[in-house]
Amino acid sequence: MSNPYAALLQPGRIGTLELRNRIIMAPMGSNFAEADGHCGERIQAYYEARAEGGAGLLTMGVCSIAFPHGTGEPYQVGISRDDFIPGLRGITERVHRHGAKIAMQLQHGGKTAVQDLVHGREMWVPSIPKMTKSDMMQAITSEELANFVGISAHKPRIRVMDLDDIAQMVAYFADAAARAKEAGFDAIELHGAHTYILAGFLSPYYNQREDAYGGPLENRARLLIETLQAVKARVGADFPVWVRLDAEELNTPGGITLAESVATARLCQEAGADAISVSAYATLTSGTAFTQAPIPQAAGAFMSNAAAIKKALSVPVITAGRIEPEVAARAIAQGELDFVAMARKMLADPHIPIKLAQNRPQDIRPCIYCYACVSQIFINQRVKCAVNAQTGHEAERRIEAASTPRHVLVVGGGPGGMEAARVAALRGHQVTLVERSNRLGGTLFFAAMAYPENGKLLDYLVAQMHSLPIDVRLHTEANAALVNTLAVDVVVVASGARRDAPPLEGANQSHVWSGDELRRLMTGDRADEIAQAKLSLTERALFKAGGILKVTDSTHAITQLSKLWMPLGKRVVIVGGGLVGLELAEFLIARDRQVTVLEPSDKAGRELAIVRRWRVLDVVKAHAQLHLRAQVQRIGAKDVHWTDSEGQAHSSAADSVILATGAQADDSLALALQAAGKPVHRVGDCADIGFIEGAMHQGHAIGRTV
Repeated sequence: MSNPYAALLQPGRIGTLELRNRIIMAPMGSNFAEADGHCGERIQAYYEARAEGGAGLLTMGVCSIAFPHGTGEPYQVGISRDDFIPGLRGITERVHRHGAKIAMQLQHGGKTAVQDLVHGREMWVPSIPKMTKSDMMQAITSEELANFVGISAHKPRIRVMDLDDIAQMVAYFADAAARAKEAGFDAIELHGAHTYILAGFLSPYYNQREDAYGGPLENRARLLIETLQAVKARVGADFPVWVRLDAEELNTPGGITLAESVATARLCQEAGADAISVSAYATLTSGTAFTQAPIPQAAGAFMSNAAAIKKALSVPVITAGRIEPEVAARAIAQGELDFVAMARKMLADPHIPIKLAQNRPQDIRPCIYCYACVSQIFINQRVKCAVNAQTGHEAERRIEAASTPRHVLVVGGGPGGMEAARVAALRGHQVTLVERSNRLGGTLFFAAMAYPENGKLLDYLVAQMHSLPIDVRLHTEANAALVNTLAVDVVVVASGARRDAPPLEGANQSHVWSGDELRRLMTGDRADEIAQAKLSLTERALFKAGGILKVTDSTHAITQLSKLWMPLGKRVVIVGGGLVGLELAEFLIARDRQVTVLEPSDKAGRELAIVRRWRVLDVVKAHAQLHLRAQVQRIGAKDVHWTDSEGQAHSSAADSVILATGAQADDSLALALQAAGKPVHRVGDCADIGFIEGAMHQGHAIGRTV
C-alpha cells in the first residue's frame, strides 16, 4: 500500500542543502539555554531528540546576535561571542549524528527585547513604538504577574537607531552568521517577522522613519536586504541563507499586507535568499489575537499566504501554522509549498517523521493546542509540553528497560493511568490495566467533548493500550482481592478526583448537575443511573433515541449528537469559573445556550495555560456573562441567587445549573488497596489535581520508575 505521506517524505533541497524529507522543525524560543546564553546538556539533548526522530531539518530558534542585548527571554541562546561556539558545536555534532541538518535562526528583539527593559538597557527600534490597548493583563494572576515577562522597575530607554546603529546591526548579523557556520550549522535563517528588529523596519505601522530606511517598501526593506547581503558575503554564496517573513500583520492598521510581503520576498530572492519561510503576526489587541498569529488556533492558518508567495518566487517556500501531515503532503504534491515547519507538534512528539515514514499516524502523540508550551515564555520559564513529559528533560527522563520486569496493575483508564501503563509496558513490565466503566478515557473523554483537540490525545492513548502488550480489563472493580488474584508486584492507582456538591441550598434539585453527573450521562459511564435520577420520562426517551448510549467510544459522535440534544435548558448557570467551568461555557455557547459563569475568586481560568485562558475568556466575555467574586447563596427553581464583592444581592435566570467546583484529590481507593500488602503509587487527580498535564506527567514519571 502506498504511503499517503509520500510527498512529505521525499528528499528536498534549499540552495546547496540536501534534506532527507520535507519536514522542518520550526524555530521556537525554548528558554533551554543556560542563564549566560551558553548551550548545555539540556538544550543539546532536546535538539538531538528531534534529530533522532527523523526530521530533515531543525531550526534553532531566536539565537541572539547581540547577547545579552536584544533578548526577550532569560535563557535565550547567545551567538554574539566566540565562547558560545563550543556549546553550539555540541548541538550540531549530535544532530548530524542522526542524519539531520540544522539551521540557526538569527534574531534581535528590537522593541520586544524585554530583557533590555528589565535590565535597564536601551531598546533599539526603527522609530518610537506605538502603544496598543489591550485588557490581556486582567486575566493574569498575582503569582504569574510576579514573574511576567517585561515587568520592570526601570523606565524604558528607547533608542531610535541612527545610521551607525544600523551599520552595527548589520555587522551583528554577519558576525553571528560566521560563528554559526564555524559551529557546524548547515544554514542560516534571518528572522524578519513577529515585530523583531528586521520586521520592525519592514512594517509601515511600526516604521515611521523619514530617511532612506523609511517610507516606501524599498526603503523599509533596506535593512533586511543589507543584512542578507552581508551575511551571504561572510558565509559564502553557496551557504544556504533564507528569511522568515510575515505574510501579514493582522489587527494592525496600515501594517504589512500580503501584496507587500510578496514584493519583499521577491527583493530577498533577488538579493540571494535561498528560500522564504512564511509566518504572520497579529498585534495583541486581545488574547485571541495571539492565537491568530504567530501561533494560530486555526488549522493551516498561513497556507494560502504561502501559496501566494510561492507563485511569485523560484526559490522554495517553507510555512508553519498548525498544518496536519496529510494536509502538508497534499499541499506539497500540488505545488502550494515546498517544506512544512512543525513547532508544537515536534514538542509533543519528536518522532513524527519516523512514524509517518512507517505509516503509523495512530502512534503519533498529538499536540492538543493547550498553549502550555508558549505560555511559559510569558512568565520567564522554560518551555514544557502538557502531553510529553520528556520535552526539555530528554537527558534525565529516558525510558529505559526495567532491570527486573514485574507485574504492574494500573487502576483507572484515564490519561494518567494509560500513560503509566504505556511507559511501564515499554520498559518491559507485564501490565494489567483495569477500568470500572465500559470504556477508556476517564475525564479525558468528557474533556474531549468540551475541547475537541483533547480527543486526539484520547485516541492516541487508547491506540497505545491496544498496540502494546497491555491486558486491558473494562467493567472491572479494583479491590484487594483482585490484587491478590492477579498476583501483581506493584499497584498504580489513577482513579481520579472526588467532586462533591457544595453545601448549597437547592443543590439537590433535578435541574442541578454536578460535573461528574453530566460527564457520566454524556459519556455513557453508568449513564442509566444518572438518567433514572435526573431525567424525566420524556427526557429519558430523547436520551435513548438520540443514541448517545450507543456511541460511547466516539467523542466526535457524542459531540455531534450534543448539538441536537442535551439535558440542559436554554439558560445555564455554571457555578465555578476554573478550567472545567470555562471550557463547559465555551462548549455550551457553541450549542446556543445562554450562559452565565459565577466565579468566587478574582480571576477565572487559573488552571488554564495563559494563552489558552486568554482565548477562552475572550469567547466567554463576548458570548456569555462572567461574574467574578460571585458568592452563590442558593439555587432556586428557575434562578441562582448570589452576592458580589460588595455584598450586593443578584439573581441569574437558570433553567439548568452546573456545579463546576469542589474537585478534590481522592486516594481512598489507593488506601484500600494497600491492604493487599503490595507497593501502591498514586497518579493524577487521585494524588493531586493537575488535569491533563498533571496526569500525563505523573503517569510518565511512575511508568519510568515503577
